Amino acid sequence: MKPTGTDPRILSLAAEVAKSPEQNVPVILLKLKEIINNTPLGSSELKKIKQDIYCYDLIQYCLLVLSQDCSRIQGGWTTISQLTQILSHCCVGLEPGEDAEEFYNELLPSAAENFLVLGRRLQTCFINAAKGEEKDELLHSFQIVTDSLFWLLGGHVQLIQNVLQSDHFLHLLQTDNVQIGSTVMTMLQNILQINRSKRTKILLKLNKQKEEEHRRLQLQLQRQRAMRLSRELRLSMLEIVHPGQVEKYNREIEEKSALIIQKHWRGYRERKNFRQQRPSLTEYKAAVILQRATLKFLEKCRKKKKLFAPWQGLQDLTDARRVELKQQVDDYLRRHPSSQMSDVTSRELHSQAQEQLQHYLMGRALEERAQQHREALMAQISTNIEQLMKAPSLKEAEGKEPELFLSRSRPVAAKAKQAHLTTLKHIQAPWWKKLREEAGDEIDVPKDEFSVELGTLFIGGTKPP
Repeated sequence: MKPTGTDPRILSLAAEVAKSPEQNVPVILLKLKEIINNTPLGSSELKKIKQDIYCYDLIQYCLLVLSQDCSRIQGGWTTISQLTQILSHCCVGLEPGEDAEEFYNELLPSAAENFLVLGRRLQTCFINAAKGEEKDELLHSFQIVTDSLFWLLGGHVQLIQNVLQSDHFLHLLQTDNVQIGSTVMTMLQNILQINRSKRTKILLKLNKQKEEEHRRLQLQLQRQRAMRLSRELRLSMLEIVHPGQVEKYNREIEEKSALIIQKHWRGYRERKNFRQQRPSLTEYKAAVILQRATLKFLEKCRKKKKLFAPWQGLQDLTDARRVELKQQVDDYLRRHPSSQMSDVTSRELHSQAQEQLQHYLMGRALEERAQQHREALMAQISTNIEQLMKAPSLKEAEGKEPELFLSRSRPVAAKAKQAHLTTLKHIQAPWWKKLREEAGDEIDVPKDEFSVELGTLFIGGTKPP
């Protein structure tokens, strides 16, 4: 049964293989390598492509080509070695589906056997070859075949036993050539590591199954002990109860048991209903949150609309109120007549208003910049104060910690340097010069001592308690 939604590249390749003569089939099959390499490794798309290749019998075509004579194939051993790579990559990670028994019992053992036969043929050709370039090409092809076999065994570890018991593999191990022997021994070592890891996984799986079985038996024993203790307790209680009260005691026990069963059943039912209703509750809460946010947004819009358009409230005035307001406006205009102003005076007043407005806007921009500068300085000062408070003392400073406290402000650095020199001078002064000094006195520092590079100044601190 052909799969639905087959990759068009596989369809066209299968049609080309079916229509082409036999000698052109190996070269056409090499196009599978490009299709596989252009697909992301481990993706579902790659699995689907491998299934399509298997369903359209392209893997079987590769096996048939491997069993042919190399001299009749275009490209020789290079084409054969590339086909082994394609075959191993197609078989690893393939899910055959309905044909699983045929794939695992027939196709995979046949592929492993063909790889070993190719290895023996390449070994023979390599030993009989005379030219150095031809030997290098044959050795490279032999390494590709062994790598393909190792890749196939890594994906299907059940084939390791078949390979180790094969006469062809034993013949490869008995070679006298150093290069061929080294390649075969490396492959054997890798195969043994795969087999060892397989046994380790099997042991871990068996241990896990034993632990689960042990836990299950322990749980079953605990339940049986609990039931036995419950029955023994019930029998001891029945021995204490008067024979006339046994029926009443049994009825009470049954009622308590029924209440416990009902309680657990109702709890289970409510939890199940809650899990079923959780999506609806989530949707309801989300709808409530959205409605609340929308109502708040609409309320803000209405408030802004009333704030910026208060004149809209005059729409509710009656005709009588409008006549009364118009009369009040006319009376005010009669009492306060407006002065006549020429066009020149009006333009001058307009220009003055524009200049004042521009001056105000420029001043406001400068004030905003100054405010931003002040805020930045305050933030920088707060950061420096926090770093200084958390700074270690000079005895405890390590590595590049002192470099973190270099001051970037020259006035601050100068003041710090002055205080540092003052303290040093006071400490290094003889005792008799400190007799008349008081705590608040300042010590003058010569200018020649103060002319130092301020960029390397370290502002020390103390650790907080």
